[in-house]
Formats: sequence, structure tokens, C-alpha cells
Amino acid sequence: MTISIGDSLPAATLREMTADGPKEIPIDSLVRGRRVVLFGLPGAFTPTCSARHVPGYLALADKFKEHRVDVIACVAVNDAYVMGAWEKDQRTAGKIRMLADGSADLTRAIGLEQDLSGNGMGLRSKRFSMLVDDGVVRMLNVEEPGKFEVSDAETMLYQLGKLQ
Repeated sequence: MTISIGDSLPAATLREMTADGPKEIPIDSLVRGRRVVLFGLPGAFTPTCSARHVPGYLALADKFKEHRVDVIACVAVNDAYVMGAWEKDQRTAGKIRMLADGSADLTRAIGLEQDLSGNGMGLRSKRFSMLVDDGVVRMLNVEEPGKFEVSDAETMLYQLGKLQ
């Protein structure tokens, strides 16, 4: 079942690359007491993800802070090493946390997985964005397959402005 507005995020553990190697990040510790913009995408270093999705959030990171967003986090079904390399490539350090959902535990738990085996990519995340306030989903935008129209940074900022 797909997560909905008003639902709490389910328990899951993500991983983040640090100077000491991959570190486990329980989703609860990421969102507890915080306002978090979480966006998911099919994979690191893929065309739309690298050219549009992450750069959009990076360019507008300061605007999200103006809307009381404590954390911007990107989640992909990749390992922490790949997400760490992508963080360096995209220069997101200090602006966007690049979190690995290597086994798709969170992605499956929120019902936003997609099977891209036909393209040689295996199980991946659908493209989405959500506002999570103290663990509860307040906004949710899920893209139709192959689209990039509602999970972008501009749409989330617009929605945050309406929420204020």
C-alpha cells in the first residue's frame, strides 16, 4: 500500500557515507522533531536525476530554510558508496543529505517501488517528493512513470508557500 498524507513514515534504516564509511541512519532519527523535505528518485547518476532533480533542490536549498525546512534529503535505491560519490559529483554537502536505500527497505515500506528490470536497473524508487513533519507525511507528490512534473523543488516550494 502506498503511503498517504497523514501517515507516519514506517521504520527503516538508510545509510549515509561519512569520512569513516557508511553510517546507518534510522529514518525516525532523521525526521523526529524536524520538518524534512524527502525526495526519492530512480538512481544516482541517471540523466534526469543528475541534470534536473538534485540540481533543482540544491539551487533552492536556502529557500527551503526560509520555509522552516530543517533537512532536505534525497533517497535512492543505491548503496552508500554510490550515494557518497554522487554527493561529491553534485556538490550537495551541507545542503542535501544523500541517503542510500540499498535494499529498498524504505522504498518498499512506503509503497513507492518500481521494477525497472526490463531496463537492467532492477527494483528502484518511483520519483517522488514529500514534506514530513515530525515523522508524519504532510505533502506527497508521486510522478507518473517517465515524468518529472510534480516532485521537483519548485513544486514543493510552491506547496510550502500555500501551507504557511
